[in-house]
Amino acid sequence: MRSLVGPLLALIASATWGVADFLGGLASRRTRIVRVLPISYLSGAIAVTFFSIFLIPGELNQESFIYGFFAAILGVPAIALLYVALSRGPMGIVSPITALMAGFVPVITGLLRGDQVTGIGFIGMGLAALSVILVSQEQKSDVATRITLSTLLVCVSSGLLIGSYLTVLGLAPSNQGIWTSTIARWFGFLFVTVFFLIRLKAISKDDQQQRFPWALAIVAGIFDASANGIYQIATQKGMLAIVAVLASLYPAATALLARYVLHEKLKLIQNIGVVLALAAAACLTMA
Repeated sequence: MRSLVGPLLALIASATWGVADFLGGLASRRTRIVRVLPISYLSGAIAVTFFSIFLIPGELNQESFIYGFFAAILGVPAIALLYVALSRGPMGIVSPITALMAGFVPVITGLLRGDQVTGIGFIGMGLAALSVILVSQEQKSDVATRITLSTLLVCVSSGLLIGSYLTVLGLAPSNQGIWTSTIARWFGFLFVTVFFLIRLKAISKDDQQQRFPWALAIVAGIFDASANGIYQIATQKGMLAIVAVLASLYPAATALLARYVLHEKLKLIQNIGVVLALAAAACLTMA
């Protein structure tokens, strides 16, 4: 059953991340990302700390802090860039791009460590590259679903950082439970809070007077941090390359929520790109 537990947990983490991205994107559209992150990181940190102490006990040691620190250095800019991209472009396009880029990092890590990638894995890489081209296509007739070059670059950068973050969590010792992701969350909260205080004077009075989306920020943080913990357990039960790419399927949940809640409409060629992105992630899962 070991071979099934990891992938199953990875899919649960994927769905949880998808919901978190949807809620985080909505919050970022209502106020500045610098105001959202401290609240979402704090709520998530409290949630996973509770899980670490009462539900998923593990060994808290020096390695937990080392891996957690480096994970936070990668994770904070990753989530910040992701929320920026989600606030600028359609969720149904942004999420697949970041996901497929995140899927590359564990595969490359596996190759460097001597893992063998099958032919279907290379097919997945080709599909991923093609999907990026298709989803970035624009038509002047529909401004709502356009994605600019700058937003595309933000998506790619976020995806690469997410993949690196997932790799660090996956390489953490298995006896730690989810302490690495918990420590990473607290370090992340510290980083984003310091950045918020530095940027506080730059935030206009109009921004400060805006109604803050407390519920969205808090729930998004809890879902995001919970997904991190679930993912870390998944890497302890299955292969990193398989688990990480399965976890990168989170755009499916985000895209479904965006379509049925926000009624986002994508062009045919962009829909093809989204499908290819998900197909690429599926192929890379079997690499």
